[in-house]
Amino acid sequence: MMGYARTALLLAGMTALFMAVGLLIGGRTGMMIALVVAMATNLFAWWRSGDMVLSLYGAREVDARTESALYNLTAELVRNAGLPMPRLYVIDSPQPNAFATGRDPANAAVAVNTGLLQMLSRDEVAGVIAHELAHIKHRDTLLMTVTATLAGAIAMLANFGMFFSGNSRENNGLGVVGSILVAILAPVAAMVVQMAVSRSREYEADRTGAEISRNPLALASALAKIHAGAHAVPDPQAEAHPATAHMFIINPLSGQAMDNLFSTHPDTANRIAALEEIARRTGASSPQPRRSGFVEGVRLDDVAGRRPPRVGPKGPWG
Repeated sequence: MMGYARTALLLAGMTALFMAVGLLIGGRTGMMIALVVAMATNLFAWWRSGDMVLSLYGAREVDARTESALYNLTAELVRNAGLPMPRLYVIDSPQPNAFATGRDPANAAVAVNTGLLQMLSRDEVAGVIAHELAHIKHRDTLLMTVTATLAGAIAMLANFGMFFSGNSRENNGLGVVGSILVAILAPVAAMVVQMAVSRSREYEADRTGAEISRNPLALASALAKIHAGAHAVPDPQAEAHPATAHMFIINPLSGQAMDNLFSTHPDTANRIAALEEIARRTGASSPQPRRSGFVEGVRLDDVAGRRPPRVGPKGPWG
């Protein structure tokens, strides 16, 4: 129930921001148009935003036949988590990263980049998938996906308003100058909401993910590798859709754009320290070194700047 309450609160807040943008751009008429757009966007975000995000990244669905090792690993973790099996997707991107989406556990999906499967060991991949299952278990996925959809829509609405401001004498908005300010400040306001949503949930997902995988140090190791990989290997799709950045386990943006003035994720070093503390309390031992996923000894400089090979039918560790 708390998950749905958070989502309802978010929908109300983002709708109010929508209406404020409409008011500033087009007066009362603009506010009413923004309200209609917000209601339509909210309805779409509730039911279909997860599929839209997967489509943005060109994710392809896999199963036990096409990716047996990855599927079987996920199925094992799902049993530990007490969840239904989510749909499983692979994204052809050299950047190591992953995210989960879906409005509830029965309609959830987990997507992993091929770069993650190349660079991480089986235990580390298990830690990442367990982290995403934790988001599904806590019903964070709806909250995060709705935020991504509405943040992108708010930025679009603000930019759209610039083309129509000041053209009518009946416009009660702030005119061209006000529209420019709104175009700058509205996405920032949406980004602040994203920061609050993501940062407050990542630590909890790390903790629950460590319980699901039963290996907090493997997840800590995975976070370190993904953090380094996300900075070394740009993801053009993520750069083109920065409103989705908070959905990933590590911020996928390279830091080259203005979108990264505010981080959507807590500090990776702090997350790793928290996982190490969990391992110390539970007596978990350090994970044994294992080979990387698809390619033995893959390094970041091996995959930077080139498209990764597609996942083979036997899976990454088959």
